[in-house]
Amino acid sequence: MKHFLDIHKTEADSLRDIIGQAHEMKNARGGKPRGAPDDEQPLSGRMVALIFEKPSTRTRASFDVGVRQMGGATMLLTGAEMQLGHGETIADTARVMSRYVDMIMIRTFEESVLLEMAEHSDVPVINGLTNRSHPCQIMADMMTYEEHRGSIAGRKVVWSGDGNNVCASYLHAASQFGFDLTFTGPSQLDPDENVVGAARRSGANIVIERDPEKAVRGADLIVTDTWLSMHDSMSTREGRHNLLRPYQVNKHLMSFANPDALFMHCLPAHRGEEATSDIMDGPHSVIFDEAENRLHCQKAIMRWCMGL
Repeated sequence: MKHFLDIHKTEADSLRDIIGQAHEMKNARGGKPRGAPDDEQPLSGRMVALIFEKPSTRTRASFDVGVRQMGGATMLLTGAEMQLGHGETIADTARVMSRYVDMIMIRTFEESVLLEMAEHSDVPVINGLTNRSHPCQIMADMMTYEEHRGSIAGRKVVWSGDGNNVCASYLHAASQFGFDLTFTGPSQLDPDENVVGAARRSGANIVIERDPEKAVRGADLIVTDTWLSMHDSMSTREGRHNLLRPYQVNKHLMSFANPDALFMHCLPAHRGEEATSDIMDGPHSVIFDEAENRLHCQKAIMRWCMGL
């Protein structure tokens, strides 16, 4: 049994194996309709619990479809239905769920909930997102970059904007996949200094550059994310906009990157805020390939966790 909890907690060779299998599974589907099952049915007879303490569109749809394509069944549970940690302990929830299902994907707020679930579960647990990281997204991003441009090793990746949980997973990935990472954003929204320090100690070349034009010079990939959370107040929103406006990805900023640089965004996006529509819909953008590849990578992650 193997959990998939974070990029830096998974061996680099295993990450490579997962992406390789994701490519194979995507290619094997060819022109099949989205709802058609895979030729292989590795999850036949298996039940996967999808727990959403934090709401989602892409994570819910991609995991649900992925399990079904591989012949399995899903049980969807929300935080409101389970009241994680507010009645029964996380540990007891993990022990009980392990008696019912073959695998658990959890999308939650606090990392401690994920870790306690994994510690006490007798079945594999997958991190669908926490406030600290989003490893499934980064696996899809790595797959997408390499579909379009070949190996990401030795490339320059620039994260522009808020040093949030997705940015943290990019920091985790830098040494595992061998790319250089530059963060450009306001100092108030820097990524966690402990995550930056750990990435540097693992051998990654991590740069923090306040000037976005300098940051993106020579970039092979520019990545951003929404500036706002659904829970932010109006005053918080205005303050974050003022801080982040200089880091918007637009044609002017993109002109400083390499001519064949790619643009990614994990979605959902607030068009005209963190990135302009002419970038999101333009020749540099691979955002919808990136979104599709969540499906293929997560199928490969599930197979890896189950040893299939």
